[in-house]
Amino acid sequence: MIFEQVVTGGCQSYLLGCEVTRAAVLVDPEISQIDRYRGLASQHGLHIRYLIDTHTHADHFSAADELAMAIGAPVVMHRLAAAPYAGMRLDDGDTLIAGELRLKALHTPGHTRDSMCLVMADRVFTGDTLLIGGTGRSDLPTGDPHALYESLFDKLLKLPPQTLVYPAHDYKGRTHSTIGAEIAENPRLAVKDRAAFVAMMQNLNLSAPTHLTEALRTNMSGGKTVAQLLSAAAAKVPFMAQDELRDRLGGNTRDLVILDVREKDAFEAAHLPGAVHLPRGQLELRVNAELPDPTVRIITCCEFGKISTLAAATLRELGYGRVTALDGGVSAWREAGFPVEKANADL
Repeated sequence: MIFEQVVTGGCQSYLLGCEVTRAAVLVDPEISQIDRYRGLASQHGLHIRYLIDTHTHADHFSAADELAMAIGAPVVMHRLAAAPYAGMRLDDGDTLIAGELRLKALHTPGHTRDSMCLVMADRVFTGDTLLIGGTGRSDLPTGDPHALYESLFDKLLKLPPQTLVYPAHDYKGRTHSTIGAEIAENPRLAVKDRAAFVAMMQNLNLSAPTHLTEALRTNMSGGKTVAQLLSAAAAKVPFMAQDELRDRLGGNTRDLVILDVREKDAFEAAHLPGAVHLPRGQLELRVNAELPDPTVRIITCCEFGKISTLAAATLRELGYGRVTALDGGVSAWREAGFPVEKANADL
């Protein structure tokens, strides 16, 4: 078997390939590593047949949906997963076949209701059900400490003790463990009484993951992350450097409109000389009146250059073909010591 473990912070994903047929599966892909996964597959001559998420992730963004659209492979999840983009849904005991690879689904709810582990001949991919020296938390949406207890003690820990354990997360640089080592050394598994285990899980008092809402929203629906929206917008528009715009302000700018898309208070506090104010939230409704000439050159700006990038992409979609976004935004403009104006009223 061809085996690649890809680490992204504390996230672990796995590319498994059949040496005979070159068919492969990708387990728990993370969105920032899409190019790396494709590069590894190409390097080994692999064709990714399945993209597997062991559960609905709440702390990072799955790459499964985007990769599925790019390479034409189905997304595989448990049948209880909410994600509408899952093209193949597994039930407890189902086996996924890719070449000579055999991955058996073991439904292990508790961290989430759709959690599953993938069992192979010598190893198990445990998602967030069993971690090295720990377990997945059970206090996030669809989590259940009673179900987690059953998944661990009645299912997962009954695998042979030499079975290699590959979790979806590890924050201490460890690559894998074994079922036997976890039974012997994992402090949470030392609490074998069901009531005591549930009480322990209910009193961990863990902080919420940084991207909880956004991760659940996108991973459950197939919607876009903010980073994806910004990346898509940035791919559609050119940018103008700060010093380039400063130099142009000193010359002929009759065919150049600087469009400030911030809110009123920020615009009035300080804006680029001669800028026109049109808040991003009113752009589509007021653009025809404020920008009657669709051939004029427009430079959008905001505080940090993100909202103005979205605004520039929108304007281009509306038919304003000469729209550019200011690289860095008004904040960088001020920090560079370039001139600004103040206003007492909305322009």
